[in-house]
Amino acid sequence: MTRLPSRRQLGASALIAVAVAAVAAGLLRVRLDTSTESFLPADDPAVTAIQDKARAFGGDPIVAVVESKLPTKLLTDPAQLPKLLELEGKLAKLPDVASVYGPASVLNQIAASAQNLLAQIAGRRDALRNEAEQNAKAAGKSDSAVTEAGQSAVRDFDLRYGTLLVQGLPAGLPTLRNPQFVNNVVFDDQQNPRPQWQFVVPNSSAVAVLVRPREGLDQEGTQRLVSAVRGAVDAAGLDSRKQTITGAPVLTASLAEGVRGELPLLAGLAIAVCALCLGWVRWLGGRLKRLWPLAVALTGTAAVLSAFGWLDRPMSLGVLAFLPILLGLGCGYPLYLAQRPADRRRIVVTGLSSAAAAAALSLSPLPFVSQLGIALSAGIVLTLLLALAMHPKLSVVQPPSRWRPPSMPRRYRVAALVAGAAVAGLGLVALPSMTVEAQPEKLAQGLPAIDDAQHVEALLGSSSEIGFVVHGDVRTPAGLAWLGQVQRKLITAHGDQVRPVLTLPDLLAFLGKQPTADQIKAALQILPQYLTSAVIRPDGQESVLIFGSKLDDVAQQAKLVDALKTDLPPAPPGLRIEPAGLPLAAVRGYELVSADRYLANLAGVVATGLILLIGLRRRADAGRAALAAVLSTGWGLAALWMAGGALNPLTVALGSLATVTACEFTVVLADAWRERRPWLRRAVGITALLAALGYLVLLASQIALLRQFGLLLATTTAFSLLAAVAVVTAVPPKPRELSAPSPHPRVRPSPRPREPAEVTA
Repeated sequence: MTRLPSRRQLGASALIAVAVAAVAAGLLRVRLDTSTESFLPADDPAVTAIQDKARAFGGDPIVAVVESKLPTKLLTDPAQLPKLLELEGKLAKLPDVASVYGPASVLNQIAASAQNLLAQIAGRRDALRNEAEQNAKAAGKSDSAVTEAGQSAVRDFDLRYGTLLVQGLPAGLPTLRNPQFVNNVVFDDQQNPRPQWQFVVPNSSAVAVLVRPREGLDQEGTQRLVSAVRGAVDAAGLDSRKQTITGAPVLTASLAEGVRGELPLLAGLAIAVCALCLGWVRWLGGRLKRLWPLAVALTGTAAVLSAFGWLDRPMSLGVLAFLPILLGLGCGYPLYLAQRPADRRRIVVTGLSSAAAAAALSLSPLPFVSQLGIALSAGIVLTLLLALAMHPKLSVVQPPSRWRPPSMPRRYRVAALVAGAAVAGLGLVALPSMTVEAQPEKLAQGLPAIDDAQHVEALLGSSSEIGFVVHGDVRTPAGLAWLGQVQRKLITAHGDQVRPVLTLPDLLAFLGKQPTADQIKAALQILPQYLTSAVIRPDGQESVLIFGSKLDDVAQQAKLVDALKTDLPPAPPGLRIEPAGLPLAAVRGYELVSADRYLANLAGVVATGLILLIGLRRRADAGRAALAAVLSTGWGLAALWMAGGALNPLTVALGSLATVTACEFTVVLADAWRERRPWLRRAVGITALLAALGYLVLLASQIALLRQFGLLLATTTAFSLLAAVAVVTAVPPKPRELSAPSPHPRVRPSPRPREPAEVTA
């Protein structure tokens, strides 16, 4: 007869089913965010300036560069220019687009303005003729005199404006169907683009279309927009030899696609590596039982990711580092607790101290590093709780052992510890001099999009924008003259690093050196709003000078930004200028990350030491753990310094990550030494191997930042184990004396069954 499950079993099964469904639903809600804002300090003035600029003039552009097979063909071929104009029109109608600037649209606006000007001139000429003829008729003159009066009135007008029209329109009528007009407007006598056209016509064989997203576009919207731009360019039917789509939004979209594509690969590799390692841990029992630690770590990892989904908090690049790290570290707690008798208090305190070390990453000003610390800390705590819950069913009684820790002369132990401390001191002393790479574009190094960005940078001469947003009305002679002074001074002092892309002084250069206020306002009315809206708001209360810049070494960018701010001439009364742009935000992130290097590396050590000091009964173990954490941190920094590597936003807080493993290994090894338990020592070795392999899984990533992070942290894990062994060996805990085991195990006698009572009548 089949035994039916009890109510308790049914209730437990229902709770498990609900929990699994909730975790699965949360995982489906997880979103990725690799936007520029996730790599820059939140609520920082540099980020706020970028957002303000984007609100008024659009965000950093998506740049579509089309290169033709023959020079000037895309603009002078009557079959190609209409297709280019149609493409720019389609791009302008895409959702989430603030503005589009391309050569065809600019030409079309110029042609339309020229035609309007011609129409105004013709209308004025006709008005003069009609007025003269009406006056002659009113004076009672003859028909021939009336005709002569009209001709005489326009004769002076023709003498004044006819010459100007002939000089201004040497190529004929201003229309896109006139190749000579296009060629004369865009190119000089050597068929090179005129300077004012180079931001959309970088050379005679290439055109660039700038698509500016609207302000506040999220990661998913950016990816949709990039895909739509690619599709529109591919479908335009332009006769080109190469098409390239790049720009800051494209790089962040490419990074998000790379992260999404690598998540299954890295997660699968981490699971496979951990499963293979645990398969060799025979003392856990059967093959399925050996995988229980991995199941606990996987459950904790999935639950943390699910929580981010339910809280509607997008995961940043740190999620790729989070997965293999937690899988490797999370398997350790079930391994420690599986050995009976286990000192659960020590293991709980050790786990909480590791969580505190990971939480120290939340002090980072960069959101994606801070998020990694929060996720890792929560994952460690949750995995520890799950391990405690599974402990009764997974514990294994280890046979008694007479293992004694190896002995070494004290002078050798002290000498080894002093040598190790000297190397660690070298790394800590070298920390301030080590370079930090905090540039957002460099975080995508290794992706194909970087090659496209470098190609376009070679064509355009820049890969990013620095904008100078001017608050106040510059539609005055003094305001326009000051803008021109700012532009000339920046070009004179830093022309090798920045170049003007689109500025109001360039647009109004035809007015001469000292235009009047009326001339400025009239010119802004005559010029196409399509062009003027790129540099000045319709109400005139905000304008921008846009300069192209290369995103090279961030330290050099910091010097450039400081020089630009210093070289700005004083603004006239009522005007205020504010630099804004991705290079400035990258520099700000670099400064914030670099400022508190010792705090970032030692905060985890301090937090862990305090928890161990409070929670452990043997306070000396807290000191050993803190010493091992400092040693492993210093060794990791020394190795990076000697290898000539640079710190990045993840590894600048190397100390907190090293502390997670170093303190744990030291406390557990001290317990193994004190209690003479070689199996606990082996568990530390297995955990160290799992953690190192979890880091090395990141070598399979195509993102250079994660590869460097994985290699350095795998090395640091080895240093953590070495430091733990060195400290416990040099400053060993006093072993507990164990009584010799009895050759015959003591067996408790079974209780005697009661005699049945005699029944009497």
